[in-house]
Amino acid sequence: MNFLAHAFLSDGTADGLLGSLLGDFVKGPLDDRYRPAVRHGLVLHRRVDTFTDAHPVVAGSRARIVGTRRRYAGILVDMFYDHFLARHWDDYAAEPLDCFTRRIYAVLLAHRQELPERLQRIAPSIASSDWLGSYREIAATGIAVDRLGQRLTRGNALLGSVDELVRNYEWFERDFRRFLPDLILFAREQDEIWQTELGSREALNKSCVRDRGDLGRGQEGEDAV
Repeated sequence: MNFLAHAFLSDGTADGLLGSLLGDFVKGPLDDRYRPAVRHGLVLHRRVDTFTDAHPVVAGSRARIVGTRRRYAGILVDMFYDHFLARHWDDYAAEPLDCFTRRIYAVLLAHRQELPERLQRIAPSIASSDWLGSYREIAATGIAVDRLGQRLTRGNALLGSVDELVRNYEWFERDFRRFLPDLILFAREQDEIWQTELGSREALNKSCVRDRGDLGRGQEGEDAV
């Protein structure tokens, strides 16, 4: 999935949104430089990508892209699905899309110094151009695809490939509608698992603190004797 979908699937908090957006820029093991909620957003991003890549409906979407563009099918389907999420946003979210994207941009700009260099560099443009909200339009989705294509080797088949969306529009839309409920359920389950683990860790930490306090009081008693 692409930026908008990952943000949509986050827990909605500032740290959760931040982690979900960092997912494409942070690779390798995660360490303590990220707060727990940010780290959860990063982990969720990775798990959502794994779930998406393995889903049969998404595999069917990728198979609709043939020829020289087939090698970019995963990228294209991710971006096409963001288009359908933006277009059908009100069917899946109570918060209006414009309000949601403004929150995302506010998080990016407020935490800009924490962002990886490339995301830090493009964050102002993402906000000022309303990249995520603009995905609701086919033309804007095409611009986003081409913008990504410009970062690859010159003459690659990704450029201009929004016509794949136009040519198979109804099929991609149907695939998206079938897939998204499964993805939402998966993301919610991951949040529940994390909340349970977080609660267990907090309870353990409190127990350790309490135990240390008891040991301290025991030592004081021995000294008094």
